[in-house]
Amino acid sequence: MNEHFDLIVLGSGSGARHGANKAQREFGARVALVENTRWGGSCPNVACKPTKAYVVVSDLVHDINTLADKLGIEVGEARADLARVKARKDSLITSRQVWIERLGSAGHKPFDGTGAFLDPDTVQVNGGRISAERILVATGSRTAVPPIEGLDEVDWIDHVTALELTELPESLLVVGGGPVGLELAQIFSRFGSRVVIVQQPDRIAPRSDPTATDELHAALMEEGIEIRTRSTVSRVRREDGDIVATIGDEELRVARILLASGRVPNVELLDLDQVGIERSRTGITVDNRLRTSLDGVWASGDVTGVLPFTPIAQYQAGVAVEDMFGENGSQVDYSSLPTTIFTDPELAAVGLTEQEARQQGHDVETAVHPITNVQRAAYTDTKRGLYKVVWDRASRRVLGIHVVCRNGGDIVQGFGVAMRLGATVDDLTRAHHAFPTWAEGVKAAAEQALA
Repeated sequence: MNEHFDLIVLGSGSGARHGANKAQREFGARVALVENTRWGGSCPNVACKPTKAYVVVSDLVHDINTLADKLGIEVGEARADLARVKARKDSLITSRQVWIERLGSAGHKPFDGTGAFLDPDTVQVNGGRISAERILVATGSRTAVPPIEGLDEVDWIDHVTALELTELPESLLVVGGGPVGLELAQIFSRFGSRVVIVQQPDRIAPRSDPTATDELHAALMEEGIEIRTRSTVSRVRREDGDIVATIGDEELRVARILLASGRVPNVELLDLDQVGIERSRTGITVDNRLRTSLDGVWASGDVTGVLPFTPIAQYQAGVAVEDMFGENGSQVDYSSLPTTIFTDPELAAVGLTEQEARQQGHDVETAVHPITNVQRAAYTDTKRGLYKVVWDRASRRVLGIHVVCRNGGDIVQGFGVAMRLGATVDDLTRAHHAFPTWAEGVKAAAEQALA
C-alpha cells in the first residue's frame, strides 16, 4: 500500500517539526513525519534542553562556593549530587509516546521507523511505502568519532552519555574545544572533576572572534580547567581502571574521555545514492533555498552541515517550505545570526568576526570594552569578560558584536534585529540603556568610535 502526502519529513527534530507545522498551517499540507531514533530530535532530549539544565546547576554551585562568603552569605560548601541532577534532567524530558501523540494531535501522521528513498518521491518505512511530491530531509547529526587508536576499547562518552552518569568522574579528558566540549568541560569542572581539554586548532571555539575566544580561554584556565591547543590524542588504552591517553609525547591518565570534536550527518540509512542526492563529508549539499541536487527534495538542519544550531534548523526548514509551496520564497541569510556558547562567561556573537569582515573586503574598525569597567561586574567580582564591536569605516554600519559575559546570548539577540535593519555604530552610541546592566558594555564599546 502506498499512502500519499503533500510532504514527507524525515526526522522529528526542531527543524522538522517547524517545517511540518508551517506546511500545514500556511499551505494546508498533509504531512508525514518519519523518525527512527528520538522523537522530538536531539535538542529537547539529549542536547540543548538537558545540557542547559546542567549549566544552571554548575553555575549555582560555583557561585555559592566562590561568591557567598564575599557577599556576606553564610552557607556551607555546595556540592552537586550527580544522580539527583540527572534525575531532575530526566524529569524535564518528554517521552517518545507523548511526542508521537502531540504530533498526531497537530494533524501530522507519525511513522515510527527508518525512512529510506526508493525513488525521488517514494520512501520505504516499516516495510510499507509512502510518497509525496515534496520531501524534507531533517535527520540531524551525531557525535563524530575521531581516529584515535584504541578508542573502541575504553568506553568513551559524549554529550549524550555524559548526562547519564550518576557518579562524578575524578578526572575527564575532553577531546574538542568547540561549544559542546567547552560547556561540558566547565560543567564537570565545577562539579568537581579535574578537566583537561585537548583542541587540535590553535584556539578554542575557532569559529568565534579571536579576541573573544582568548578572553574565554583565560577565564576557563583561571577556574582550573587545563586547555591544550594545537594538540591531538593519538592513542588511548585501559590501565588499572583508568584511561591512559597519549597526547604528543606525553601520557595523561584520566578516569573518563569525552568526545566533542565534531559532528557527522545522519544519512547512512537514507539510501541517498539510490536517487542521486549529492552529499559531502559534512552533510547533504544544499543551495540557498535548501534544495538538494534532486528535484522535489530539500534538506535542513544539522544534516546539511551548514550551521549546527537549533534556530538555524528551524529557519532553514521555514525557507525550504516556502520554496516548496509558495511563490517567490526567500533565500537563506545568516548575516545577523546570533550564536551563544553557554559557558560562564557566555561567548555570544552576532554578525561577522573582525577577520571575516576583512576577508569580505571591508575597511574595518573595532573597539573593545573590558567588563571590569561595567558597574554590574563589581557586584559579582567579575574579572573576565569583554564587549567588542566591529564596523565598516566608510558606512559605519555595524558588522559584528562579540560579547563575553553572563547573559551574553540575551544581549546579542536584540542587537541582531538592529543589525538586520542596518544599524550604525553611531546608532549604538545614541541608544539609551538601562543601568546597571551587563548590556551597557556594548554601548560603551561603541562610544570609542566617537573618540
